[in-house]
Amino acid sequence: MPTFLPVDEQIAYIKKGSAEIVKESELRSKLEKSIATGKPLRVKAGFDPTAPDLHLGHTVLLRKLKHFQDLGHTVIFLIGDFTGMIGDPTGRSATRPPLSPEEIMRNAKTYMAQVFKILSQAKTETRFNSEWFDKMKSADWIRLTAKFTVSQMLEREDFHKRFQEEKPIAMHELLYPLAQGYDSVALQADVELGGTDQKFNLLIGREMQRAYGQESQIVLTTPIIEGLDGVQKMSKSLGNAIGVNEPPLEMYGKVMSISDAMMWRYYELLTDVQLHEIEKMKRESHPMEAKKDLARRIVADFHSSHAAAKAEEDWAKQFQKGEVPEHIEEVFIALAEIGGYIADTDRGAAATVRADRLLVRCGLAASTTDAGRKLKQGSVRIDDRVLMEPYFSQTGPPPIRLPLRVGKQLKIAVVTW
Repeated sequence: MPTFLPVDEQIAYIKKGSAEIVKESELRSKLEKSIATGKPLRVKAGFDPTAPDLHLGHTVLLRKLKHFQDLGHTVIFLIGDFTGMIGDPTGRSATRPPLSPEEIMRNAKTYMAQVFKILSQAKTETRFNSEWFDKMKSADWIRLTAKFTVSQMLEREDFHKRFQEEKPIAMHELLYPLAQGYDSVALQADVELGGTDQKFNLLIGREMQRAYGQESQIVLTTPIIEGLDGVQKMSKSLGNAIGVNEPPLEMYGKVMSISDAMMWRYYELLTDVQLHEIEKMKRESHPMEAKKDLARRIVADFHSSHAAAKAEEDWAKQFQKGEVPEHIEEVFIALAEIGGYIADTDRGAAATVRADRLLVRCGLAASTTDAGRKLKQGSVRIDDRVLMEPYFSQTGPPPIRLPLRVGKQLKIAVVTW
């Protein structure tokens, strides 16, 4: 029989980094029953693989799953290969185009490779919701939709707003919350996790389970974490994200660039450090040392302890001692793919390079719009000169090596033609 921590200790760990628990009294009852029977809770979170890469914002939820796993409960990593073809309408002002089954499965494979950097693969139950939805007949869908009304669906904020603004709401979008809710029935979930923006869907799961004669799941929401700017939510499109697959030095440098205030929020949401330890660090640690510790922890989670130590060493050489780190990522680029061209000058052939596309290609900007903003801000440097123009020229035989620095990120673009 598994050995579980006392209920109060489990709840304290579960509440760390949580936004809301519906209902905490029910969670306590489920935990007490779990201890009495020796049966772990079934804790579910669903992920629609609609994009290939994850950033640290996605891992807030994954880390909370890990906390349940640490406590001895069964974690279910649900891949929404069926619901992904519908497309989650959460936060959308328009119907999103559905992905093909091939795109869904390609993204799902990359998701799993990234997710198991946090979760223990051996202890995780991985499921695909096509397992049950592919078996459902038309009559089953009719019975499913009969359990909820159109007015209930329109209570959802994004649906309500689109309805008021006379924007289209496709019928298949109304099925999404029902399908997510039925996942909980199929998996007999005791707890479901999701971001705060998922609360409506999660609560539908509670009602759906009652409609099918099951005990309602506990709903636990996690906060939406802010990006490197400390203001807007972490998003690759906003250029303020830390990607799970980014190189160690880049990841380390990005963590070091956040504000001291944001650092403590990252400790709470992106590490396993207990709240009482975080409070002690706030009182006793120097902010710079605490931030280095945070950066080491995050890099170690997604790479290794050795990679974290090396990133710290290289970052110190680069930014504290003015030295050049031993290993800087090189990105090999053909001039034509970034909109550049060759011109003859008195000194010979010169490559004219489109700076915004170069930054995107090197992973130093999320988009050409983001790159243009960074250029205007004067945060882009080549060698020791600030680059603010959309084009620049470099004379010399190919390949040309361009040390690019954006904030605290450094890469070398090797441009050929």
